[in-house]
Amino acid sequence: MDKLKEISETLSRHINIKEGLTFDDILLVPKKGILPSRKLADTSTYITKKIKLNIPIISANMATVTESKMAIALARQGGLGVIHQFMTPEQEAEEVKKVKRSTSYIIENPICIYDKSSLRQAKELMFDHNITSLMVINSERKLVGVLTSRDFQFEKNDNILITELMTKKQDLILAEKGISFERAQEILKNSKIEKLPLVDKEGILQGLVTAKDIRTLEKYPNATRDQKGRLRVGAAVGTRPGFLERASLLVENEVDLIVVDCAHGHSEAAINTVKTLKDSFPSIELMAGNVATQEGTEDLIKAGADSIKVGIGAGAACTTRIIAGVGVPQITAVLNAISAAKDHNIPIIADGGIRFPGDLSKAIATGTSAIMIGRKLAGTLESPGRIIIKNGRRYKEYRGSSSYDQNLINQELSSGKRVDRIDVIPEGIEGLIEYTGPVSELLNYFIGGLRSGISYCGATNIKEMQKNAEFIKITAAGIEESHPHDIEKTKGN
Repeated sequence: MDKLKEISETLSRHINIKEGLTFDDILLVPKKGILPSRKLADTSTYITKKIKLNIPIISANMATVTESKMAIALARQGGLGVIHQFMTPEQEAEEVKKVKRSTSYIIENPICIYDKSSLRQAKELMFDHNITSLMVINSERKLVGVLTSRDFQFEKNDNILITELMTKKQDLILAEKGISFERAQEILKNSKIEKLPLVDKEGILQGLVTAKDIRTLEKYPNATRDQKGRLRVGAAVGTRPGFLERASLLVENEVDLIVVDCAHGHSEAAINTVKTLKDSFPSIELMAGNVATQEGTEDLIKAGADSIKVGIGAGAACTTRIIAGVGVPQITAVLNAISAAKDHNIPIIADGGIRFPGDLSKAIATGTSAIMIGRKLAGTLESPGRIIIKNGRRYKEYRGSSSYDQNLINQELSSGKRVDRIDVIPEGIEGLIEYTGPVSELLNYFIGGLRSGISYCGATNIKEMQKNAEFIKITAAGIEESHPHDIEKTKGN
């Protein structure tokens, strides 16, 4: 017993054991409200100095969370999607392209076909790009007509030239490049047409405005858009050889944000990756992580990161804290990062640990600019993968990025052949999570909670919330009291 006491005293003298807090350990103290309605709370934020979101939610760059469908849905609601890297570079670039082409005021590079092409070639091109019309050009890229699916709906000869079916240029209504949104809208309305090709004085095709895109712009007024009216999208790269070539393809397809995806972001590999990317693409916005300390944050900022992703072991499918015994509770990790980033005006993104809307409010109130979530989004309609029916209930698959299955998939992807077994200690799990419907419903739930949090803090926007925020540490009894209790649940609740 004396020996154990001696060891304990020795450890106490040499190890400074700090306290770590996470979301359940704290609450925000209510302040005098000044908003006439919580719906008026402004939830806009900057995740880099150049990229603004209308809601502070970013989807995790996980294989079962974010591809183009999720990124489009999230950007339309005012957030941002980050395409995962667990596919070929060409496939990831294609996912980025799908988002950038999904909605815009002007389609700068509409899908074209040459005037000497056959109907069969036109059909194949339409099928490949999932579109119903093609701009027809000659060898000088001058517009000669437009071919739509209506032009050949009863045509049986696939070898016929498209020039015999298309609407010719002289019968089209055209406009010049640089036309305003309002003027384009007026022409489409008055002419009762769906597509307005844009040409220069020489007749060379310069772009396309469609009625469908304008209707979409009006339907999602809070969408996250670039200067050309296109939806913004992020994409992830790793730190292994080949990351530069992958990033080059992403930049070529006009990605808005590159995320350096590394489980241990405070490493030479991650730091060197950030430096290399910033040197190669100085104008691209870079988010890097994951870290949980002040030192890790400082090193990534010095390397050139425009925002920092924080979270070690906080994700629902992550087992790093159990397997490696390493991590920092999320609130403390975020505060560590903020203390290092505030003098540089670099945004902090809280990645992981978010289960309830109140967690979002707490994360934002600490000073973070946005959160990244995976598990909650993985169960929505827009996440990759099929809906699975099990025992009469609907589910979707969810895999941690360091799970055994994901590691197996990654190795097969890199080797190009089937792999039966790999020697790896996973730091994540995989499983089924309940299907929850469209992502818009989930976002409304979380942002509604954030707006209430802003109001309770006596604020009207995120900046004021962070300035006014006062936290109180609570006990296990306080946590129990915070959740619904002492009520008998009825069937279906």
